[in-house]
Amino acid sequence: MTDVTRTAIRAAEALIRPHVRHTPVLEVDLADFGRPARPVALKLESLQHSGSFKARGAFTNLLTRDVPDAGVVAASGGNHGAAVAYAAARLGIPATIFVPAVTTPAKAERIRGYGAKLVVGGDRYADALAASEEFVAGTGAMTVHAYDQTETLVGQGTLGLEIAQDLPDLDTLLVAVGGGGLIGGIAAWFRGDVRVVAVEPEGAPTLHRALAAGEPVDAPTEGIAADSLAPKQVGRLMFPLAQQFVERSVLVTDEAIAAAQRSLWDAVRVVAEPGGATALAALLSGAYVPEPGERVAVLVCGANTSAVQL
Repeated sequence: MTDVTRTAIRAAEALIRPHVRHTPVLEVDLADFGRPARPVALKLESLQHSGSFKARGAFTNLLTRDVPDAGVVAASGGNHGAAVAYAAARLGIPATIFVPAVTTPAKAERIRGYGAKLVVGGDRYADALAASEEFVAGTGAMTVHAYDQTETLVGQGTLGLEIAQDLPDLDTLLVAVGGGGLIGGIAAWFRGDVRVVAVEPEGAPTLHRALAAGEPVDAPTEGIAADSLAPKQVGRLMFPLAQQFVERSVLVTDEAIAAAQRSLWDAVRVVAEPGGATALAALLSGAYVPEPGERVAVLVCGANTSAVQL
C-alpha cells in the first residue's frame, strides 16, 4: 500500500470483513446523561474483537504484508498489542508484544490470553517502541506500528467507511486521539464530508500541539488515559491528513474523562476505558458545544478495563 485513499480503505474493508465485527450504533439522548436534551449517536467500536478499533489495522497489516517466519512484533500501550495478538492468533502467526509499565493489568492479561509473548519495555510507549525495534533488528520479525504506518491507517479508515454506512446524515464525529492512526484513517475516508473533531486529554495534547506548531512535536505523556492516548508525538503519516481534514482538537480534563466513563456505565450500561470515553467527555463537559440541529456522533473506541477500575 502506498497511500491512504478511499480506494485503499474500501479494498481493506473487503479483505478484513470476515475477521472484524460491524459494531453497533446506539442512539441516545444527552438528557440520559444529565445534560440538556439532544440526540447523539454512540458508535460502539468498544465491542470490536480484542476490545478496541485496533483489530482493523492489525488484520489489514497481517493480511496485506509478507509475514516472515519470525512472526510479528508490536509496541503498544495495550490495545494495539491486544489487537495484533488477537489477529496473529487467528491467522496462526507468532507474535511478540512490547508494552510500557503503565499498561493496565486488563490489557496485559488480554495480550497473554491470545497467546502472544508479552515483554515490558520501559515506563512509557516510546520506551516500549525502542525495545521492540531492538528485537526486530535481532530477529527479523515484522513490525506492526500502532499508528504511523500506511496499512494501519488504511485499516482504521475502514471504521470511517462503516460509520458512513451507519449514519449517512452525520454532520460531526468526535474521535479520541493518541498517536493519530484512528483519526487519520477516519479523516482520510470522510475527506471533509463530515466534520471530524479530535478530543485529547489535557495531559497528552499530542495532536493539539502539532496543529499549533504546523508539524508533529513532543507533548506531555501524562494522565488517566496514558496507556492509550499518550505517545510523545502524533504520526508523521497521519499529520497531513489531520491538517487537511480534522477541523480542530479540543482538550478535556482527567476528571471529565472519568466522569464520562462513569456516565456511560450509569446511563446506558456501556463499559469504556478512559481513552474510550474521552470523545464523549468533550460533549458532557462542554469542551465541544454543537450548534442547534447539528447531527453528532461520538466514537467509543475501547473497553479494555476491569470492573474494579470502572
